[in-house]
Amino acid sequence: MIDAHQHFWQIGQHGCSWPTPDLTSVYRDFGLEDLLPLAQLAGVTGSVLVQSQESDADTDYLLAVAEQSGFIKAVVGWVDLAAESAPVRIARLAQQPKLRGLRPMLQCLPDDDWILRPELEPALAAMKQHHLSLDALVYTRHLPHIALFAKRHPELSIVIDHAAKPAVIATDCPAEDWRNAISSIAKLPNVYCKISGLPTEAGKDQGLEELASYIQHLLMVFGAERLMWGSDWPVIKLAPNKQLSIYKNWLNLVHHALAGCKTSEIESVFIGTSLRFYRIA
Repeated sequence: MIDAHQHFWQIGQHGCSWPTPDLTSVYRDFGLEDLLPLAQLAGVTGSVLVQSQESDADTDYLLAVAEQSGFIKAVVGWVDLAAESAPVRIARLAQQPKLRGLRPMLQCLPDDDWILRPELEPALAAMKQHHLSLDALVYTRHLPHIALFAKRHPELSIVIDHAAKPAVIATDCPAEDWRNAISSIAKLPNVYCKISGLPTEAGKDQGLEELASYIQHLLMVFGAERLMWGSDWPVIKLAPNKQLSIYKNWLNLVHHALAGCKTSEIESVFIGTSLRFYRIA
């Protein structure tokens, strides 16, 4: 199995400004030595290491860690896509054998349609030239803009992180705005989705029954061939339901939610899609 979404950070180093001290469960260093025992116990054999800071230094740090580990199969880094220097930076990063994609932190930006700005075009052209994908860290309100972006750039592979962070805590059933937006964007063949991040959007009393409805809707609209599972570790430790803040428990919940699927579909969600999307040999 491949964990398609996990993070490392070192507090106060490599441009690390998050998590903040108030987030006590994750306000410490997290590295490979912390993840490996959890992943191996769960039967996970590799991961995609994703940036968590808007920092070139963070991306350089992640690539250095990945270079020393066979467990890390791919890295999704960060580049200031609006900077004039972005194409040169992207070309240099693309020489790193494990860099597979970039992730602008769209959820943090004041303009929901930032990704559509014309000044990003040189960086996007460089991404396509070097066969890099884009991770979209967004909320439901961003999805119409991501859909327009995906139509403008059909040759760019895009994955929606954390299923666009639906407000699970607000209702036990998927809200209509999320269902409609995610169903609409799923019609675009270059858009994929990660089954990740849902535990941190749920309430302390929500579990399999509530989250399964989201997972099953994603399966219906994307199909298993465009879905991939990710732990979002160690951010998952912030989940209000403490049982779901445990790495293996979240993995088991997704397995249960997919219990009625064909073996080939389950294999796609847990390994096949991430191998194809991130071009992991």
